[in-house]
Amino acid sequence: MALNRKMLEENEMNGYAGYARNDQYNPAIIRRIAEHYRVILTEIGENPDREGLKKTPERVAKALQFLTHGYELDPAQILRDAMFREEYQQMVIVRDIELYSLCEHHVLPFFGKCHVAYIPNGHIVGLSKIPRVVDAFARRLQVQERLTVEIRNCIEETLKPVGVAVVIEAQHMCMVMRGIQKQHSIASTSAFTGEFNSEKTRAEFMRLIARANPVG
Repeated sequence: MALNRKMLEENEMNGYAGYARNDQYNPAIIRRIAEHYRVILTEIGENPDREGLKKTPERVAKALQFLTHGYELDPAQILRDAMFREEYQQMVIVRDIELYSLCEHHVLPFFGKCHVAYIPNGHIVGLSKIPRVVDAFARRLQVQERLTVEIRNCIEETLKPVGVAVVIEAQHMCMVMRGIQKQHSIASTSAFTGEFNSEKTRAEFMRLIARANPVG
C-alpha cells in the first residue's frame, strides 16, 4: 500500500485517566492489604509499631491499589467512547507515552516509553485515548511482552484498522536492583498487525519513532 504518511504526534499527555491523582480507595481492601503488610514488616525484622512505620502498611496498601487500578478499567470501552467515522487513511502515531507498571514476577517496577501507531480503516479515535489504553493495561501486574501484545490486540479488535504497531522500551528494576544488577539495560518489545507487517511500512514507523527521546 503506497501511502503518503502524515504523523500525528501527541508528546505531552496531561490529565487523562491513570496519570491523574486518584484518592478514591476501597477502605475494606486497604485494611486487609495493610494487615498483611504489618506481618511482612515483622517477618523481615522490622517493628511496624515504631514511629516511622506506623502508617506504612496503609500507605503501601493505597499505593498498591493505585498501581493496579487497571484491573477496574475496560480498555476497549475507552476506545469505543471516542471513536469517530473519518476517511483519513494515513499513519497515526502517538509516541513517547510514559509507561509505569509492576513486574508480576517480583512486584518491582518497570518503566519507560510506549510508541503506538495505527492506520485507520473508516474510524479514528481521540488521540488521548491511546495513552489511556496503554495505562489501563500497564496498571496491572505485567510482563512487558504480554503488555505489548495486549495493547496491540485491543486497538486491532476495537478499531479494526489497516494495521497496528506497538513498541515498548523499558527499564526493569528487577534487573537493576537485584539479580543481574545491570543498571543501564533496556528491554525492547514490539508487536505488529496488518500493513505494519510490510517491511516498508514497519521501517517507516521505526524510523519515525527513532526520533523519540530514549528511556531514562
